[in-house]
Amino acid sequence: MGRLTETIKHLLIINVLFFIATQMYGEQMYEWFSLYFPKNDHFQLWQILTHMFMHGGFMHILFNMYALWAFGTPLERMWGRNKFLFFYISAGLGAALIHIGVNYYYYNAGMSALVDSGISESSILEIINSGQYNTEWYAIAGKDTIDNFLAAFNTPVVGASGAIYGILVAFGMSYPNSELFLMFLPVPIKAKFFIPVLIGLDLFSGVTGYSLFGQGIAHFAHVGGALFGFIMMWYWKKNQFNKNRWN
Repeated sequence: MGRLTETIKHLLIINVLFFIATQMYGEQMYEWFSLYFPKNDHFQLWQILTHMFMHGGFMHILFNMYALWAFGTPLERMWGRNKFLFFYISAGLGAALIHIGVNYYYYNAGMSALVDSGISESSILEIINSGQYNTEWYAIAGKDTIDNFLAAFNTPVVGASGAIYGILVAFGMSYPNSELFLMFLPVPIKAKFFIPVLIGLDLFSGVTGYSLFGQGIAHFAHVGGALFGFIMMWYWKKNQFNKNRWN
């Protein structure tokens, strides 16, 4: 860790500036820069990138920026600025892609059930884009299906966590025997054990709906960032790219 590297310093500054602007302008910032479901009227293409610099509260940005500094610093020193930034942004975009893909699954399940009952897709979109829904839909498709359908459509995602999970995977693969301490477990755990367990817990929470880390967490975005981070690391190691700095 140690002294801030240049790319991480700039990423920290950008995230803090977005956070300050969010405290000043509130809902307008979330509406502009959070990542909405593509069929939602609030969706804009730039949100695929900008959501990575938005955060939902002080503790959210604090933990993400601490992890960026703690685990990203040795990676930037090893790789250089350009390679680190490419990896970070790519992991964040991969997280967004997986998150949207999972939401499409939930959206299509709910929409198909409603359309099969005789309701037109255009009328359903008109209703949910207005922020409303019909309670009769629960009798058609079931509570879980409709709740997941509405959540996928209406809930925007914010945060650098997807990119951070990619960084965690890269750190674990580059420094597998580094010992990490958890605040609630004062026993050192090697990165090669800690990071897979952390990702596994996120996957469990995403699949079961039982969140071990609290509510309102985009678990599949975390898993997506980790997956894309692993794919990039595997490809770089296989092709010897991991030994080169991109200055």
